[in-house]
Amino acid sequence: MNPSPRGAAQQAARPCDAKRILVVEDDPDISRLLEIQLRDSAYRVDVAGNGLQGLDLAGSRVYQLVVLDLMLPGLDGLEVCKRLRGQGITVPILMLTAKAAEFDRVLGLELGADDYLTKPFSIMELQARVKAILRRAEISSQSSAGEENECHEIAGLRIDVGARQVSIDGRALELTAREFDLLLHFARHPGRVYSRAQLLDQVWGYSHSGYEHTVNTHINRLRKKIESVPASPQYIETVWGVGYRFRELAN
Repeated sequence: MNPSPRGAAQQAARPCDAKRILVVEDDPDISRLLEIQLRDSAYRVDVAGNGLQGLDLAGSRVYQLVVLDLMLPGLDGLEVCKRLRGQGITVPILMLTAKAAEFDRVLGLELGADDYLTKPFSIMELQARVKAILRRAEISSQSSAGEENECHEIAGLRIDVGARQVSIDGRALELTAREFDLLLHFARHPGRVYSRAQLLDQVWGYSHSGYEHTVNTHINRLRKKIESVPASPQYIETVWGVGYRFRELAN
């Protein structure tokens, strides 16, 4: 896929250290739109038209973000996500899904996707979502010395910020990057109630109406991993009609 004259000129002027994004999308119109808009935002963009090609590129080059369509021919987006995480590739993944594919969206998050965007989406929302994911990734990779030594221990739950590791009574847990960020945010502010919109803004880095349910999904997944009885949570409780809070518990 050759870039337009405008895109080619911008690509030539783009600094070598610009963030590189991989777009995996089989619809040529959508992939072209994504490519143009991301290049216009000064990102370096590679495009793959199917899952196998996307998997190959993601495994052979360093990317700061993968924009991954859910419905791909042959190897679908869920399998691509699963294989990338299975190979230890931790690049952030923004999954593109249809509005009716809620089960697949949840499964994608379970398999390690960082976020999702439902079609059709606006260009402004795409740009905001990409910036938020990249910003969160940069913050995580540039932890200060204080954060590297930061550790929270609450009623058997241990959060090692520098190592980005969580354990319960000495048993290590496997959390996605977003689950870790969400848990750490709660642990840093015990007793404080957060609405879904506030959590989207402070943990995800964006505020778009209609996406509050992604908070619910992450809370439910997190509870399954850290709570002995998820239906009766010890750590993260629901404040009905308001949101969620991390209980103030003794060490």
